[in-house]
Amino acid sequence: MFFNQNNFAKLSFYKHQKHLKTTFPRYNDMGLLNARKIMKKRRKFRWSDHDYKVKALNLKVKADPLGRSSQAKGIVIGKFQKEAAQPNSAMRKCCKVQLIKNGIAVGAFIPGNLAQKFIDEHDEVIIERIGGKQGRSKGDIRGIRFAVIKVNDQPLERLVHGKIEKGRR
Repeated sequence: MFFNQNNFAKLSFYKHQKHLKTTFPRYNDMGLLNARKIMKKRRKFRWSDHDYKVKALNLKVKADPLGRSSQAKGIVIGKFQKEAAQPNSAMRKCCKVQLIKNGIAVGAFIPGNLAQKFIDEHDEVIIERIGGKQGRSKGDIRGIRFAVIKVNDQPLERLVHGKIEKGRR
């Protein structure tokens, strides 16, 4: 029998050693009538898991400047250049955009050759996510999660290729 007097003394000895406590079976959480207790304990300790907490409290949507939307309209505050990450060597053209829906200022990449000529301060632009992993930045542009797709309701790609002229506001 496992629970003779000698083994019981060993059990009480292990209870006081914290590093061995996790590997030793817990006899008070076993049996047919303990299902409710185990479920309650699991529900309590799930909150220490970071991924569960983010999902349960909907923190991803609360922290995202666009919210649940795929695109957002904003006003250009200014233009700047960001140095590309190693091993690339380039100056990526970006602009600071203040979103109309919530007033949050975000950095947005300006795609296309000499496309920054078509964007001025106080222009109205539409931005969308670049598409990095888990909503983060993509490629060699560190910290930039969005890209400009329209300027004053004109598609930026068509402006760059010379198909249309920039609209007046």
